[in-house]
Amino acid sequence: MQHIFKKGTNPNKPLLLLLHGTGGDENDLLPLAEIIDSQSSVLGVRGNILENGMPRFFRRLAEGVFDEEDLIFRTNELNQFLNDAAKEYEFNRNNIVAIGYSNGANIAASLLFHYKDALKGAILHHPMVPRRGIELPDLKGVNVFIAAGTNDPICPQQESVELQELLQEAGSSVSIHWEQRGHQLTMGEVQAAKKWYDNNF
Repeated sequence: MQHIFKKGTNPNKPLLLLLHGTGGDENDLLPLAEIIDSQSSVLGVRGNILENGMPRFFRRLAEGVFDEEDLIFRTNELNQFLNDAAKEYEFNRNNIVAIGYSNGANIAASLLFHYKDALKGAILHHPMVPRRGIELPDLKGVNVFIAAGTNDPICPQQESVELQELLQEAGSSVSIHWEQRGHQLTMGEVQAAKKWYDNNF
């Protein structure tokens, strides 16, 4: 997977895994990583799917309708990439916090839904429920922050609430932050994520 790795100044800090929204790339969320934890190593990854020339992490059949088969395949692909990258760049595979926006938040949530130890934590900006009707792994000790917009046309409020409930049922500790906005990434929610991160990591 096309990516960028930046070694941090403190090896004990979590590696920040950056997962962009539709049409973004591996550099998109670097400014967020700098705000969240300037001492952490950073791994920015570009999705392997193109939709009308725009990179994504998995296919969708329509707005808000995921190609579940491709989602499962791409989630496994990303998880395997993280295993390989941990060896190559010598970071702790069990100390990764994902920062995802929109499509990137969805693939991060999918990692949590499918793999017990894929992530130590996640900051999910405007995520949706990746899959329904499956049993989640034991997520005790995994901390998740969800940022959502009350007027988000792409990701209805109920999606964020349901995602929170599913993760909590699996043992995860989940905080949710609401902005009176739509689908855009706001500085308010980034600062709320920073505060949450400092309290948990």
